[in-house]
This record gives sequence, structure tokens and C-alpha cells, in this order.
Amino acid sequence: MSINFEGRVAIVTGAANGLGKSHALSLAKLGAKVVVNDFGGARDGTGGSSEAAEKVVAEIKAAGGEAIANGADVSSEEQVGAMVQQTLDQWGRIDILVNNAGILRDKSFAKMDMSDWDKVVAVHLTGSAICTRAVWPVMREQKYGRVIMTTSTSGLYGNFGQANYGAAKMGVAGLMNTLCLEGEKYDIKVNCVAPTAATRMTEDLMPKEVLALLEPEAITPAVLFLASDQAPNQRIVLAGAGCYAMVRLMESDGIYLNEEERTPDAIAARFEQLGDMGNAREMTNGGEHVTKILTKAAQAKGIKLT
Repeated sequence: MSINFEGRVAIVTGAANGLGKSHALSLAKLGAKVVVNDFGGARDGTGGSSEAAEKVVAEIKAAGGEAIANGADVSSEEQVGAMVQQTLDQWGRIDILVNNAGILRDKSFAKMDMSDWDKVVAVHLTGSAICTRAVWPVMREQKYGRVIMTTSTSGLYGNFGQANYGAAKMGVAGLMNTLCLEGEKYDIKVNCVAPTAATRMTEDLMPKEVLALLEPEAITPAVLFLASDQAPNQRIVLAGAGCYAMVRLMESDGIYLNEEERTPDAIAARFEQLGDMGNAREMTNGGEHVTKILTKAAQAKGIKLT
């Protein structure tokens, strides 16, 4: 059965341009009622206008879909709360949240003002938390929800000049790791997409011939899957230029050191061994790690855990 969103209501933040616009248009095309949220600011988060969001709404309506515009700043609890209430007043439910809103204030860490740090974290990380927290009670009550966080390879792997952005983007992956556990019994699935795309945020960072390969529309199929009834839970999907992959957080089997061996020299001597990924496995929550190390320690001491 083909994925569709008939009867579903979606909020897409940062939806006036680029990735968010592509997500909003595609959700609407497949039947969702869509809130096109966009503060309307510049790439660095300054300014603000609802004009671009209204154009996306007009495009959706012209194609026969249903949509409303909203200009909430995702870093404002009050404004996001009003957006959620507007959505409920309009359609009575919220099924999908795509946390896509973002800004850039790139500088090397040595030159970065903390105001640049604070604003980027406020939009990407705190904004994702504020929006998710605002829809969370609705999704719990209706026992259904799909939340997509937008992370980045800048957070997963690092990127020069993006300490603020990278930290925030790794933060949303950490947020996912806990929310997916708390939402599971309510059929709330939380996942991340890590896009590589030519948008307003990246247009002056890459050559034109590279940007031509990175159309935002290539990211949207991954987002639509993560927003669907068939969505997994706690996954990070990378998407860009028609390529799709997955990042998993793996842990090595590691080593156990007896009390007399627990020295920095012993760690240095066996560092390659403790990092050997030959028997690595994926952890889905912190408790699994604790169980692993307690089991290993108990076995070394001949203790039977009950």
C-alpha cells in the first residue's frame, strides 16, 4: 500500500523555502493538511515576514490541498503554543511535526561570540524541543504521532566553523534518543533526517555545479517515510543528491581491567583493543550499556547477577 497522509495534520517549521517548502508541498500532495510555519527571517535569524509562507500556502491550495500559514518563532514557547492551538482550532489534531527551522551564524570557535552560539542553539535545539513539547500532549492523547528532527553531518561528524550549529544538531539526535523511548507506548515515533541539500543556508558554501546535484526535493522522500504509518523509531537517515544511508551509534565490546590494572598506562597500552569494533553492537538506550558493563564486571569477579 502506497504511503499517503489522508486525514493527517502536519506542522512543518521553516517551511517557506528550501527543504521545509519541499516537505510541506509533498505532504500536502499526499493528502496531509499542512501548517506552513516560517518566521520569515534572514539566514542568520534576523528580520521576519509571513509573505514567503503565505506563498507556499497559496501553492498548496492551488493544487487542491489544505494549508494555513503561521509565523511563530520556534524559540518562543508562547508563539509555538499559539501555533499549536491554531492548528487544533482549524483541524482538531496534530499527527506529524517536522522540526526543520534553522539559521546559520558560522564562525570559527575562537572568533564566535556567545550570542551567535546562543541564537543557533535556541533555534535548532531548543526550538525543536519547544515545538515537540507543544505537540507532545496532543500526540499522547490521540495515541499517534510522528516527529522528525533535522540533524546534520556537521553534528554527527563535525565541520570547521560550525561549532554552534554542530553542537545543536548533535543535540537533536540526543533529544530523539530519549523521546523515542518516552513516546513508544503512545505510538509516537521520533527519528532524525540528516540532509545535504542546496538551500538558502548552503548556497554560498559550495560550487554551482555541486549545488545542482543537491536539490532539496531529493531529501523529502526520506522525510515522508519517517512521517508515515510505516516509520521506524530512533533512526538517523542521511539523504542528499539521491543517496540515502543510515547512521547507527555502535559500542565496542571493550575491555575489563582488574583493580590493580586500572591505570592510565594500561588504558594507553590497550587503547586499540578497547576500541576494536569487531564485536560492536548498537545500543538503543543507556540502560543497555549499564547492563553490559555490569555483566562484564560480574563475570570477571565470579559474581552471579540476579
